[in-house]
This record gives sequence, structure tokens and C-alpha cells, in this order.
Amino acid sequence: MNRIKEILSEQGRTQIWLAKRIQRSYVVTTNYCNNKTQPSLPILYKIAAALKVDVRELLVSTGGKK
Repeated sequence: MNRIKEILSEQGRTQIWLAKRIQRSYVVTTNYCNNKTQPSLPILYKIAAALKVDVRELLVSTGGKK
């Protein structure tokens, strides 16, 4: 899972804006934002660069604390 939609909202940006920045269609970008599909690592890095965040901020941790 990812936090792309949440970070877009925090920054006041739209999915259309992101789609243009990462050169993907609106439909593909919406699927990323709604966690229907996950972006490849290269695309995830493009998204992080467009949003000016560390790529790790886009991801939801699945591991537990020890």
C-alpha cells in the first residue's frame, strides 16, 4: 500500500497534476492513488521527486516493531 493520495491531499495537489508530472495517464495515476495497482520502483521514485518527499514517505510499513 502507498500514501500517494494522502500526500497529494496534504500538499493541495491533484491526481491530474501528478499524472502530468510523472508522464502517466490520469487512469493509471488514479489506480496508484487508490491502491488498485502499485507503481514500479522507477515510477515510485518519479512520484517522490514530483512531490519532493523521500520515497519512504510514500510507503505504508507492513512490518511490526520488535
